[in-house]
Amino acid sequence: MARMHARRRGKSGSVHPPIKTSPKWVELFKDDIEKVICDLAKQDKTMSEIGMILRDQYGVPSVKAVLGKSIKQVLEENKLAPEYPEDLMNLMRKAVKLRKHLSVHKKDIHNTRALQLVESKIRRLAKYYTRVGQLPQGWRYTPEKAALIVKER
Repeated sequence: MARMHARRRGKSGSVHPPIKTSPKWVELFKDDIEKVICDLAKQDKTMSEIGMILRDQYGVPSVKAVLGKSIKQVLEENKLAPEYPEDLMNLMRKAVKLRKHLSVHKKDIHNTRALQLVESKIRRLAKYYTRVGQLPQGWRYTPEKAALIVKER
């Protein structure tokens, strides 16, 4: 598959086989895993960080295979889900950092282009999340709004 903003193909990554049932080596019960997820979310860990901690420290290869629902669904049930989706938030952080860099280095044309690409990804994701209902209707990306959102976190 081709890259989004380049005219070249990327390397195909390996995909783990889907785990349909809970593996035998998982020692935690469903309630324990949900409790760990909630505790880590209260420590301001992102969903991807929670998944890595569960994999590396607790030996849970796939939360969805063990619980039958994703980390995000567990957080939504316990009212701990983040206000903005994680991928959109990461892109907004990146855009804010690039704008800060470009305010000092005005002639940095390569990072000016990088900012354009990041902001187009943000707009594309925002359009998707408003259509799906994870963002309110009429939500638009502006650099000022992104700076405020990132500063709050």
